[in-house]
Amino acid sequence: MPQRCPVPAEQQPINEYQDVRESWFYSWGSRDLTDYLKLLVMLWLVGWVVAGPMAAASFAPAKHPAPFALSGALGALGLPMLALLQLYVGWAHVGGRLRQTTVPYEESGWYDGQLWVKPEEVSNRDRLIVDYQVQPVLQRIRRTLGVVALLLALGLIAWPLV
Repeated sequence: MPQRCPVPAEQQPINEYQDVRESWFYSWGSRDLTDYLKLLVMLWLVGWVVAGPMAAASFAPAKHPAPFALSGALGALGLPMLALLQLYVGWAHVGGRLRQTTVPYEESGWYDGQLWVKPEEVSNRDRLIVDYQVQPVLQRIRRTLGVVALLLALGLIAWPLV
């Protein structure tokens, strides 16, 4: 007879993974590439709502279009960067919980922490989920963060030229 899991349902790593995968925000990381990129571009455009007026206050768009455009574009990257960092933290947390062979949990409060050792079949299942579901999302987010960092660096390098 399989061992019953004593960990409350909301603290079980598999359920945390399901919550992340199905959540409105965190599911962005696992969407198909086109939807993923559309959402990032939309965040960048929303970032212009804040960055555009700030750039216009610093550089009159009519007199200095290049510095205005560059500073606005770089400033607007802040929102996608924050979203990507939050996505990464959430998916990495779930991946870490799935990869652990023990699950720390609390039965009713902070004072009664317990540790559950996963049976081998649960541990193997969780490792497969990490390898084939979580790691590809984390890798995509890392690559995207690298591209955003590269864009920021190129913008800073180009700044003296505009």
